[in-house]
Amino acid sequence: MSSLAQEYLTFLLDGEEFGVDILCVQEIMVWTPVTVIPGTPDYLRGVINLRGCIVPIVDMRQRFGRAPVDYTETTVVIVLRTSDGERSVVVGLVVDAVSEVYKVASVDIKEAPDFGGHIDSRFVRGLATVDNKLIILLNATRLLNVKDLYGVVAQARPVPSSESAADRQPANWS
Repeated sequence: MSSLAQEYLTFLLDGEEFGVDILCVQEIMVWTPVTVIPGTPDYLRGVINLRGCIVPIVDMRQRFGRAPVDYTETTVVIVLRTSDGERSVVVGLVVDAVSEVYKVASVDIKEAPDFGGHIDSRFVRGLATVDNKLIILLNATRLLNVKDLYGVVAQARPVPSSESAADRQPANWS
């Protein structure tokens, strides 16, 4: 394997395996209820206080336009840390399950095909085949881009005054 290999933490999402640079992973934790912030996009589940740091929690199924599901005992939050230039950005990603850690040589990462404007591939760093399975490698910096995450006010759904924080929690975790 090339000396330019890096490790990726892989996770499952709706039956697909995705990977993020392990150097961006701050920690992995079990799902915990969040504090809902009104007027945010549906995929932004809320925030948690992680040892004094307020961390936004993003449901990756919804972020990628997939149907939400109830969270189970395998549902985890991967807390990622990256930099947007002048400051550190910390965000928790809700995923179905953590899978493996793989070392992937840069020469083994293939560019994602050009789907034109029909598929949003801005988060995809590339594709890698490991153990006869295709893994979608994500670009953590683009994934955690503050303008993309929070600048989608037009898609934000207002939280009706009759809806409580528990209403936005999956049914089996409230």
